[in-house]
Amino acid sequence: MPKPSDEALQASQDAPEQYDGGGGTRWRRFALIAVPGLTAAAVLGGMTTQGLLAASFAVSGDSFKMSADQLTGQGFTQYGDVAESVDGSGRAVGLSTVNTADLENLCMSSLWDLGIGEATLVITAGETDPVHGTDLVLDLEQLRGNAEFDQIEIGRDASTLDKAEGGQGPAGGFGLQADEIRVADVELTTWAVTSGSLRLSGLNLAVLPGNHECF
Repeated sequence: MPKPSDEALQASQDAPEQYDGGGGTRWRRFALIAVPGLTAAAVLGGMTTQGLLAASFAVSGDSFKMSADQLTGQGFTQYGDVAESVDGSGRAVGLSTVNTADLENLCMSSLWDLGIGEATLVITAGETDPVHGTDLVLDLEQLRGNAEFDQIEIGRDASTLDKAEGGQGPAGGFGLQADEIRVADVELTTWAVTSGSLRLSGLNLAVLPGNHECF
């Protein structure tokens, strides 16, 4: 999976080759956000409707990208919701909650359009020891990878989801959940991420001129 190299994080201004994620939809390679029914009407600002995380904030006007070699999570739920920005506009998201998650070789990037040209905020961590998060909540626009689930339930009423703490949605909404989720070659686009705790081993943060997104 392409990620900014050490040289790029130091000084490079050349944009990396972009990943082409095309291909057919299969059970083990798909976008979770594509599951039908993920447009419920409740408004979310980076938190679950009834969740334990009290991080209520308006999302920025830009999504950002995350990639990882492997994501392993215990206790996973997802349902449709709306992320609201400061200008009052909303966007449909797949609100995903994970009790505990480990991510190997994590990359996060946000592309900025500045007055002097493009620049990219790049955060990398977990190359040797996985990034570890608890009570992780993601406002997903798209997720791609090779996925496996343990004890998955698809189409369960969102208000009855019980695999992740605080991961319940509105009554009548479409939901899915699993005891465990494992995704290899993760590529996701999200509007917001909150976490009860987040340990980033080997953290490296850089602002690079040009386009250096994770994929």
